[in-house]
Amino acid sequence: MSITNGLFEHPDFDSHERVLFVTDAAAGLRAIIAIHSTRLGPALGGVRRWLYPNSAHALSDALRLSKGMTLKAAVAGLDLGGGKAVILADGLPATRALWESFGDAVESLGGAYITAEDVGASQADLDIVRSRTCYAAGVSPALGGLGDPSDTTARGVVAAMHAVAARELSSSTLEGRHIVILGVGKVGQALARHLGEAGAKLTIADLNPAATQAAALRCHAVANVVGVDQAHRVPCDFFAPCALGSVLTPTVASELNCKAVIGSANNQLSVLEVADILAARQILYAPDFVV
Repeated sequence: MSITNGLFEHPDFDSHERVLFVTDAAAGLRAIIAIHSTRLGPALGGVRRWLYPNSAHALSDALRLSKGMTLKAAVAGLDLGGGKAVILADGLPATRALWESFGDAVESLGGAYITAEDVGASQADLDIVRSRTCYAAGVSPALGGLGDPSDTTARGVVAAMHAVAARELSSSTLEGRHIVILGVGKVGQALARHLGEAGAKLTIADLNPAATQAAALRCHAVANVVGVDQAHRVPCDFFAPCALGSVLTPTVASELNCKAVIGSANNQLSVLEVADILAARQILYAPDFVV
């Protein structure tokens, strides 16, 4: 669906409070900031910079991700709501001017939205954003922040795996468990390292060969590398989606060869019906907003 067909009629629009479209031609910025809810507090959610096929895909991502952040905050019992920002990449490196302009856009919302790192945004990028607004988290300790949250996110996934192992496999240990990680960016690499230290058997997959090589070197275990289109078919205990969302399509769900899905990727279900497919196949799905 194109944006021109109507925002309120967009299939991913869910009574979002605000959707801000930001353009700054001089800085090369085209962004969408979606605020799903501020009912419990300001909307918190990262900024994702990605090469989207078109603006309609970017809008869908922003709407879905911001709703997911509302669920995360609610499950965690935080006095926060859900928001998300996406920046449409043009294939060129982001400039300081772009991040400053994005910071100005966040500042214009007066604290309704707090941004942080996501795919395509680093701690250094958020430090630049912080120079224009105080509503930026995940910044360096020198600026009063806690730094890149990737390792903390990975630890959360490990904790979820311990919990699911105790429930489904009669023991919380991850030693000897076979875990497939799809996507070994910042979170995926940290997850591979923690799981390797725990004695897990790993299979990893990523579109970027350099990322798989780096993860294999850092995971303290022998990691088998497979193609991204084959990862979900590998027989394993846990399948961990740690890349972009909508990876669990009806086809993928019907081909999974695991006992549980436990990953860090946002919005893993392409459609809600996938949950029914997983349930029918007796594959436990640990929702990403809980993990």
